[in-house]
Amino acid sequence: MEEEKKSLNFIEQIIEDDLANGLKNDQIRFRFPPEPNGYLHVGHTKAICINFGLGEKYNAPVNLRFDDTNPEKEEQEFVDSIMKDVEWLGFKWDKVLYASDYFQQLYDWAVQLIKEGKAYVDEQPSEIITEQRKNPAEPGIESPFRNRPVEESLDLFEKMKNGEFESGSMSLRAKIDMVSPNMNMRDPVMYRILNKPHHRTGTAWKIYPMYDWAHGESDYIEQISHSLCSLEFENHRPLYNWYLDQVYEKGRVKNKQREFARMNVSYMITSKRKLQRLIAENVVNGWDDPRMPTISGMRRKGFTATAIRNFIDKVGVAKRENLIEIQLLDFCVREDLNKIAKRVMAVIDPIKLVIENYPEGQEEWLTTENNNEQEDAGTREIPFSRELYIEREDFKEEAGNKFFRLRLGGEVRLKSAYIIKGERVEKDENGEITTIYASYDEKSKSGSGTEESLRKVKGTIHWVSAKHAIPVEVRNYEKLFTVEQPDAEKDVDFLNFINPDSVNIIQGFGEPSLKDVAVGEPLQFQRIGYFTKDQDSTDTNFVFNRTVTLKDSYKPE
Repeated sequence: MEEEKKSLNFIEQIIEDDLANGLKNDQIRFRFPPEPNGYLHVGHTKAICINFGLGEKYNAPVNLRFDDTNPEKEEQEFVDSIMKDVEWLGFKWDKVLYASDYFQQLYDWAVQLIKEGKAYVDEQPSEIITEQRKNPAEPGIESPFRNRPVEESLDLFEKMKNGEFESGSMSLRAKIDMVSPNMNMRDPVMYRILNKPHHRTGTAWKIYPMYDWAHGESDYIEQISHSLCSLEFENHRPLYNWYLDQVYEKGRVKNKQREFARMNVSYMITSKRKLQRLIAENVVNGWDDPRMPTISGMRRKGFTATAIRNFIDKVGVAKRENLIEIQLLDFCVREDLNKIAKRVMAVIDPIKLVIENYPEGQEEWLTTENNNEQEDAGTREIPFSRELYIEREDFKEEAGNKFFRLRLGGEVRLKSAYIIKGERVEKDENGEITTIYASYDEKSKSGSGTEESLRKVKGTIHWVSAKHAIPVEVRNYEKLFTVEQPDAEKDVDFLNFINPDSVNIIQGFGEPSLKDVAVGEPLQFQRIGYFTKDQDSTDTNFVFNRTVTLKDSYKPE
């Protein structure tokens, strides 16, 4: 039992303690509360996995609740993308809810606070309010409207709701403590006037609740037992609790906020504002560009949901922030793809190879395995003919003893095919090799069981039949940034660290089966790397994104 307790992370320990102190199992409830003002990114995957993972562990419902309190930035497109991402990661929510579902209740509670002398309408501009808050070491200055009569604030607040004032001209503030060392408690704004249509409520509302007011009260309405958020909200917790105390009714679950360290991954940024800038300035091609740290971008690049969840599991749940190496993410992706990716052959820097003693016009179909890591992955047939494409780097006219690929006078095995010997080359006027000529041992076919087929040669290379090959566009992706923390320096624009070679597009050839693979299907281009078919593919243009390279020296601790 003691050993089991040690394996709990600190959030699980909090829940276990709550259960031991009277919280019932059927009262446990979680939520994932994204703001629909952009696509989810790698940082969100941690919050998703924590909340939904706890839901699975405790057999508790998890709500997907959209914090849609800012109509200036929110769109239905973002709502749809968030739902797709959560589903793709393999999680199921109990209910889809919106903060906007509670606009009337939140308004009614705000009226109650005004009546109790705990909130007031302030007519000062936001810049003055911010200035009056001062700093933690200096007491704030009270608003001249702080002690206005209750009836006056009630009247003005209703007129704010009815759209009788200009955007930004007034706000509703909670009356808490202007000398609190916690700046969040210095009469925070609860509502602001914003004459913008909402993606769900249309023009019904002219005022919108601030995050701190809407968030905790929404948790309370939904009876969320544990409101889990990232560490930057730790100093918001006293305000979360103060708001909750104003509406709490005895006998109901009193939700508690607890914070975990957000996840920062090297060579990535997770600021939505900065991600939007990458799009606006055409550094990338949208939210789902494979170089983006968004879930949709990672999915398009070929990352798997299993790999991402394994990554989050390895990172763990901590109370202190640190920088996670991107190599760990790539390791988890590579580890999963090695198990599930179909092995195919493609040549991305092709040079023609002619087997001179193979009969002209002859072709045959050879059997090759789909994945030697899976017993039940099966086999497929690939075409073989006299003229092939191989990788340019797999041939040298002359080479040392450590070069185990094709050379003049040397032998290699063609994967799942025959042993060949380099005989001669043809060059252009610049001395560049244009064609390699070879001979083959017709009795050495792989799997034939002949003595010749069992003969050992030091190298095996991949190939595609020139007659049957399909042209493929290969997009090799690298890190988007050249430094580990591109937004760490406040005085330096993060765009200064953009990698100019973050994508390299090359043309190659692939085996004909690549025409039929589905978009997003995981593949291993043998001896090259892991790839997936991109949505830009057409019936005549087959596009493949490199997910990760085949190997890396990185080993997780």
